[in-house]
Amino acid sequence: MMTEEKNLRKEAVALSYNQTNSNAPKVIAKGKGKIADNILEQAEMHHVPIHQDSTLVELLGQLDLNESIPEELYQAVAEVFAFIYRLDQKYESFQKEKH
Repeated sequence: MMTEEKNLRKEAVALSYNQTNSNAPKVIAKGKGKIADNILEQAEMHHVPIHQDSTLVELLGQLDLNESIPEELYQAVAEVFAFIYRLDQKYESFQKEKH
């Protein structure tokens, strides 16, 4: 996830969710400026979808690394994961059509 607004430094937060190891997604990377650029570059290199939501990034940016997201953010993060799931499904369908 990322945000970019005029006169503000770019900020990014990366989440990870492993259903077998955790009850909630965790913050695995976060940063501003060049660190945010690096997080976004890594996401693009590894074909990880990027979702822009400045409010959510601001809230998630307050968490520590490896900290699970609080229950208050479950709904917002679930919507992001649903968005990513839909993208994955479209990508898989597209790949099947190509072959």
